[in-house]
Formats: sequence, structure tokens, C-alpha cells
Amino acid sequence: MRKLSTATIIALTATAIFLTLVTAGLIATQTIPSDGTVVSAANIGVYTDSDCTQNCTNISWGTLNPNTTTNKTIYVKNTGTAPLTLSMTTENWTPTDADDYLTLNWNQQNTILNPDETTPANLTLSVAADTGDLTNFSFNIIITGTE
Repeated sequence: MRKLSTATIIALTATAIFLTLVTAGLIATQTIPSDGTVVSAANIGVYTDSDCTQNCTNISWGTLNPNTTTNKTIYVKNTGTAPLTLSMTTENWTPTDADDYLTLNWNQQNTILNPDETTPANLTLSVAADTGDLTNFSFNIIITGTE
């Protein structure tokens, strides 16, 4: 029979203690890794920098805890020739009920953006106090400019 190394025994013991504490309810954590995709309409550019040189194609929300909010700033530019009224929606939530626990808002709804004008947009993702079985999620953010 093969003997286990001391390091293996310590690792197994630590894992057993951790699992016992979690099962007993003495440690309460919930990790929610996430991702997101930004889709923009024609005549709208979405960027990660105020100079509008880096296209924003994905937003990583990081690890989130229940009953918290996190903010990301993006920059929206009118690349067309007419003023645009900005709006933001979401779609393609995975899992499909993730939007029951997560809410995305921004501070530029109905803002009028003139041609070649850029505005910073603050996206705020709020996590419910009770997130059910939610651990991982993804969704698309759609930013639209309407003439």
C-alpha cells in the first residue's frame, strides 16, 4: 500500500475542515463570476477610454457578492452626423433567470448626444441579497442611439 505525503494529508485535512464549516453554516460565501458583451448600434461607438481609442467589446464584472453593486465606466461617442438619443437594454441572459437577481442601470438613458460628441456612461450592476443558485452569468448590453 502506498503512503500519502505529509503535504497531501494536510491538504485533505484542511479541505475537510473547510467543508465541515461550510456545511455547518459557519462560513457563508457566494462567488458570482461574470462576463458581459457590449453591442452598439450604427453611429454609436463604445470605448473603454476617454480618448475613444479602445473599443469596448466585453465588460468583466469580476467576482460579486450578494446585496452589492459594482460600477464600470464606458465612453459613448456619436460617430454619425445627426444628434442621437441614447438608450441601453440587456438581452441573452445566461442563465435565463439571472436578471431576476441582477439589475443593470446606467446614467445616460435618454441623453442627447450630438455628432462627434463623447460622454462617459456609468454602468451599475446591482446584485440581489438572495441570488438563489446563481453562480455564473453572462448577458449582452445593447446601447442604441435614435435620431
